[in-house]
Amino acid sequence: MRRTQRPGAHRARVRTTTAAVAVALALVGTVAAAPTAPATAAPSPLPAASRAAAGPSFRLVDIPMKDGAVLKANVFTPTPGTPGADARGRYPVIVQPASWGQNDLEYVLQGRRLAAGGYVVLTYTVRGFWLSGGEVDVAGPKDVADISSVIDWALARTPADPRRIGMTGLSLGGGLTLMGAAADPRIKAVAALSGWGDLVDSLYSGETRHLQAAAVLAAVQAPTGRGGAELQRILSDLFADRNAPDVVRWARTRSPEAYVDRVNANGTAVFLANAWGDSIFNPSQITAFYQRLTGPKRIELRPGDHATQEVTGLLGLDNATWASALRWFDEHLKGGGRAASRPPVELEVRPGGSRETYPSWQAVSSRTERLRLGRADVLGTGALGGSAGTGWHKTVAGGVDSGANGGVAELSGLLDQVVKLPPVVLVPLLPRRAGAVWQSAPYPTAQRVRGAARVHTTVTSSTPEGTAIGYLYDVNALGVGKLISHAPQSWSGKTPGRAFPLDVELFATAYDLPAGHRLALVLDTKDPLYGGRTALGGKVTFSSPQHDPSELALPLR
Repeated sequence: MRRTQRPGAHRARVRTTTAAVAVALALVGTVAAAPTAPATAAPSPLPAASRAAAGPSFRLVDIPMKDGAVLKANVFTPTPGTPGADARGRYPVIVQPASWGQNDLEYVLQGRRLAAGGYVVLTYTVRGFWLSGGEVDVAGPKDVADISSVIDWALARTPADPRRIGMTGLSLGGGLTLMGAAADPRIKAVAALSGWGDLVDSLYSGETRHLQAAAVLAAVQAPTGRGGAELQRILSDLFADRNAPDVVRWARTRSPEAYVDRVNANGTAVFLANAWGDSIFNPSQITAFYQRLTGPKRIELRPGDHATQEVTGLLGLDNATWASALRWFDEHLKGGGRAASRPPVELEVRPGGSRETYPSWQAVSSRTERLRLGRADVLGTGALGGSAGTGWHKTVAGGVDSGANGGVAELSGLLDQVVKLPPVVLVPLLPRRAGAVWQSAPYPTAQRVRGAARVHTTVTSSTPEGTAIGYLYDVNALGVGKLISHAPQSWSGKTPGRAFPLDVELFATAYDLPAGHRLALVLDTKDPLYGGRTALGGKVTFSSPQHDPSELALPLR
């Protein structure tokens, strides 16, 4: 049954899409036109040199799915004679699902570049968005089935080589790319950009609702997508903090992590690229997914927020992430033979921007420094971790923002990427009634933080449920703290007034603390990014009993 649209909505979408098509075609150049009436005289075929100069052909297509939905798509085809074809004139094919809220013209400039390099490129608008049929499925069973149907169509109607199939996408397209790697063994190589490996951890890391991220996704989907009853129910439950097991089950079925054994069995070559400050799909969930892969794999992490590191590539500019994705396909679909020549883990270090490579994720950090949390705001080792590190307690007001926070979704990571400005606080001015604060002494040498720091403490709560958020700062001589990493951790079902241990694992990062700077750790109970459980007016006490000292485990090189 056709979904009823708001009056004028269809006409508005047609006008918007038509305008976008016109712009895209002007940028692309050569377009395969729809059939027209026969001309009185057939044009002379272009010489090979002229065809090559004209560039790849481009056409807009409709692709029917098995359930009757029709997906809007476009196809770039290499000019005949472009290197990369097999003896039968077939080229490797790359399938590109559009990202959340976008249509198939999103990757038009990258598509043309790929086709010029000898790839058939098919980009499609994911079901439920823009003029594609159906309802938004968020990488559910229908979305996954669509991937195989799109590949079937490409093999039947383009010069695509069935032995050399790749897939790439951004955001939703990245998640679908990894789901496709698990579902369809014909896919030999994938490049997932700003995607997710674990949707549960993305929405609920630390058993805490990521409300700002969910609100951004809902806002982007509203004007361009048709969310069905299931999606609306899941979002309503997430925002209202109800039926959490149902939300988790829904997200688990849409998590590549749940099907990683299939990816491994298929032997798919997997390239992952994400940002340290991704406020939608945090970096720790993608590094965890990477570590479970056993086939050919590569991961690159850079400063930025969700999908911000790839955006210049969408504009046709040189972009390191897109260049790495193309190289990945050249290696695994064209037999470039260069994959073994470079280490599989590449990190861009904050804030200086240096590049580091490693043979594995485990090699990123070489040691762990354990800093005891002291009674007088002290963060230290050795003698500072002795009697001063136990026997204390610090009580903070529940549900009150201390001023330390993880920033604003989609904005804070971008500022860190562009102007090296992560969320900032004045550590001496943070109200101790709302947050517990510890600082180290100034470090005489630079400290290279690599990986995920972990806070261990003991908590006593006045209510059965609550949330603590941990923040790690780089503090200069003036007391200005720049956020290195953070993460939330919630609890429930606890006896009020009874102490229990709590671990908060901060999101993975690579950060160089300059010589002369301090580290600061803040624990509070409220952050605008998250739907915390600590009630306003409640109390949360952090303590360090002698038998179980509170500490910060800091991964270093």
